[in-house]
Amino acid sequence: MTVTFSRIAYETLEVCNGVTMAAIEAAVSQTGLAAGAEALDIGAGNAAVAIRMAKAFGMRVTAIERDPGMAELARSRIAAAGAEDRVALLAAASAEVLARTPPVDLITALGTTNVTGEGRPTPEASFRALRRTLKPGGWLLWGDLVWLAEPPGPLRQIVEATNLYADHAGWQAAARTAGFEVVVAEISPQAVFDDYAQGLAAAGRRWLDANPAAPEAASVRINAERVRVMLEYGRGHIGFGLYLLRKRV
Repeated sequence: MTVTFSRIAYETLEVCNGVTMAAIEAAVSQTGLAAGAEALDIGAGNAAVAIRMAKAFGMRVTAIERDPGMAELARSRIAAAGAEDRVALLAAASAEVLARTPPVDLITALGTTNVTGEGRPTPEASFRALRRTLKPGGWLLWGDLVWLAEPPGPLRQIVEATNLYADHAGWQAAARTAGFEVVVAEISPQAVFDDYAQGLAAAGRRWLDANPAAPEAASVRINAERVRVMLEYGRGHIGFGLYLLRKRV
């Protein structure tokens, strides 16, 4: 097993982001997509979302996860759920898959990293890249960090090391600029985001307490501390936004 902080943390969480599965299901239900609809789940993590879309909505899902350790976890979860006939896992960068995939009915992209393949994409660039792989009238369920208040400079620098983020109004404006209609736009309650942050920290502590001499311990400790500091320092500045977007024809 490949041991990383993400792998350790996401083995213990249902959703690998600061949002509930109930909120995700409620948003997907608004698409009205019938069983057999084709979906991409980008940044699949532990594959919980991909599995739920397949089982609850009858979709055929391609789950994309570029991190080898996370892909290993996703593959095991798909098999354990008996969903291998409805969920296909691709261990690859999302930009590579998007470039060769025919348009689909739905894309879910929750907490993804660099969907364009070009360093630190803007919200508009990410939305445009995903729009190209949607059928006319297709749906994008996007979820990511949202600025609740203007952050201190150091916090913005840390959080935006790989992607550029927006506030709630900014995400919606970027979606409209990229050719989407905004159908759902909501921010997770603070308690939900706090549970997510605490879950990450607790998983890291438990693993380190149980494996203090493991070869991966130093790396896990560094990454666990980085995430803890970012989320604790960022409380009140960082939240999680969920946006159901429909491609305008």
